[in-house]
Amino acid sequence: MRQANAEWDFMGRTFLVLALANMALREPAEKARHLEIIDRIIDETIRLDDEHGVHFFLMPYSRSKPFLASPPRSLFVDGEIALMIGARRVVQDDPGHRARLGRYTRQVLAQMQAGPVLSAESYPDECWTFCNTVGLAALRTEDFLDGSDRSAFFAAWVKTARARLVEPKTGLLVSSYRHDGTWLDGPEGSSLWMSLHNLLTVDPEFARDQYRRARHEIGRTMLGFGYAREWPPSSTGEMDVDSGPIVPLLEASPGSSGLALLGASAFGDDAYFASLTASLELGAFPARQRGALRYRASNQVGDAVILYSAVQGPLWRTVAVRR
Repeated sequence: MRQANAEWDFMGRTFLVLALANMALREPAEKARHLEIIDRIIDETIRLDDEHGVHFFLMPYSRSKPFLASPPRSLFVDGEIALMIGARRVVQDDPGHRARLGRYTRQVLAQMQAGPVLSAESYPDECWTFCNTVGLAALRTEDFLDGSDRSAFFAAWVKTARARLVEPKTGLLVSSYRHDGTWLDGPEGSSLWMSLHNLLTVDPEFARDQYRRARHEIGRTMLGFGYAREWPPSSTGEMDVDSGPIVPLLEASPGSSGLALLGASAFGDDAYFASLTASLELGAFPARQRGALRYRASNQVGDAVILYSAVQGPLWRTVAVRR
């Protein structure tokens, strides 16, 4: 995975931890088994981050210029590590993981608050809605666990996003922008579906409105088979490692279609989820052996996203509760 994209190595860890946390909450008898794997992933990820520094899980262009933040940190890395630790604590808490979580959430909150649009960098002078909403979800999880209350910050972030980070034609959140809020890329499915899933933890109404818009603009079904565009019809972009190769005519994106499974699952869109699954069964070369299922056309991060979309729910419903 690292040879293809260091981000995929990292994100495969995050989605697998989130999936296992949900599975442990669904099936308490399996909790010990799932926690063992979760702890191994978290321990190794933190070790690699500490030993190799901020660029280890980033693509090479992270070295093209300095981060604006001092010390240089990536919200992509800090936010997802924080969310992994938070999910682990929801399953089973202990003082050691509480201290670990605080180490990362302090960085996340400080760097987001310092930004003109309440957003922190994932790459030098480059913010991503995906990563900033992961940061919000991690902070919300810590609020649930420790009784803190950052609701004012969450409300301010959503208010700022509505005013500065929403594309007027579609009403959808843009995917990336400069630290000062200048847009880099418009709405992109490979970022949007996960962002909306994260926003359910801090502003469900805003998240549901965004999902309805995304479903209209980029969600598609044809003859019972579902897929998702990378961009709305009113805007276009360039194929990249996130979108995957765009299918001509349909404008279907592997990246957006895979994460659309998570969007459909999170928002209870059962018909769309079923149609997306039908497309997987048709075109992703399913392989079943000894009770296990994998897709030959997928990879580590794709497998983890598919698994998470199938089991997500208990974790988000838990952290939505206010203590």
